[in-house]
Amino acid sequence: MKTGILTVLLLMFMACGSVTAVQSVFDETYGYSEKNPINVGEHSPRNSVMYLSSLRGPQGESVSFDRIGSCCHFKTKNALIGNQGLLDKYWVTYEGKKDTVVLYLNIYDKSELGTPRGFTRN
Repeated sequence: MKTGILTVLLLMFMACGSVTAVQSVFDETYGYSEKNPINVGEHSPRNSVMYLSSLRGPQGESVSFDRIGSCCHFKTKNALIGNQGLLDKYWVTYEGKKDTVVLYLNIYDKSELGTPRGFTRN
């Protein structure tokens, strides 16, 4: 019984810690620069869509996005063929935002996910 309670408490503690990390803005260029993309991993645009769908405006506004295309060759050990990958570019905006921003996402490499400047995440 004590082991079960300890396990539940440990899982709750770990879950709380991961939520805080996801909410952090790593730096001003996170996601806005091809040199500092959002690494969603798993070789699938599905992760990009899930990540972008989790974004909100600063007051919780719903975000809309559209894929622009691929760009920016880079070296990665996680490429499907060879050692080169491409970043995906997305237009992202929310209701009331006067402009549209471009975010760069990497589907080859995975790392801790942060939040781009000017956005929140749910």
